[in-house]
This record gives sequence, C-alpha cells and structure tokens, in this order.
Amino acid sequence: MTSSRRRRTRTSTRDAHRAARRARGAALVAGAFALVALTGCGADAPTFPTDPDGTLERVRGGELRAGLSPHEPWTTLGPDGSPDGVEVALVEDFADSLGADVTWTTGGEEALVADLEEGRLDVVVGGFTASTPWTSKAAVTVAYTTVTDEHGKPEGHVVLAPMGENAFLVALERHLLDQEVTAP
Repeated sequence: MTSSRRRRTRTSTRDAHRAARRARGAALVAGAFALVALTGCGADAPTFPTDPDGTLERVRGGELRAGLSPHEPWTTLGPDGSPDGVEVALVEDFADSLGADVTWTTGGEEALVADLEEGRLDVVVGGFTASTPWTSKAAVTVAYTTVTDEHGKPEGHVVLAPMGENAFLVALERHLLDQEVTAP
C-alpha cells in the first residue's frame, strides 16, 4: 500500500507541477500580448483616423485649396469673379475654424475632381448631391442639408474631399454637421 500511495502522490504532484507550468505559460503569453498592445500607445503611436498625405495638418494654420464648379444657388461667381454662395460660405467657415486661408480654383467638375485626386485641391464644391457620379474618385461627406428635387425626392447635399484623408474628412464632416444650412 505504501508504494501505491507514493505513486499516486508522485502522479498528483507531477500533475500539479504541469498545471502550474501551463498557468505560468499562459500568464507569460498574456503578458507578452499586453506588452505588444501597450507599446503602440506611446507618444509616437498613430492616431485614428489618420491622413496618409497629412492634409489636415498641412491645412491647419496654412492654406485650404478649394475648387468651385459654379452651380447656382449653391456656388456662384460674382461680377468680379469672386466665389459666392452657400457652399463657399461653408468652406470659408471651415477654413476659419482651422486658422487657414482659402485659395479658390474655379473650373468644371471633371478638372476639379482630377485636381482633387492629384492632391492639388483639398475640397471641391459645386452643388453636389449624395448621388454624385464622382464617388469612385473622391470622398463624399455626409449630407450637410437635404432638399427636395423636382420629382419630390429628398437629396442630400455634400462636399467632395480627397480619398483616404480620413482625419481631414472627419474634421470637415464635423464642421458641416455643426452648421444649420437651409436650402437657398
């Protein structure tokens, strides 16, 4: 009996040691995962959303390059060629909120969207609606106002921005949503 008891004691002791080793191993793995996760939280860690091309940081305190395609009453040109309209005011207010000056480029939608794609513009306005055909070439903001079209269907009005510049897009959308815009 003594040898049988000793064998059971050794077996149970061995099992207890194995269980303790497994628990330490699991704790080490969990600690390693925590360490890896925490190293991404330092001062150099990326913030989200982010701008791969740094649009928001470049514009902040600098220059907002805006494109305008005339589309009354949303975007118009005064007699002297100066930009005017509801969307012009929205863009200029957004630039003011970032401490930036606006430089306007006037043209047709196709040329302005190409400039936006190539990084020569930061926003494009021109009475665009959420059903704009430019969604494959430009980021489209949330609708800042909704109007009824000639068929009685509601249409959301939007602003175009560079694809992938998500921090800039979020800042622009927050600004647009803070505005109370009524259809002209």
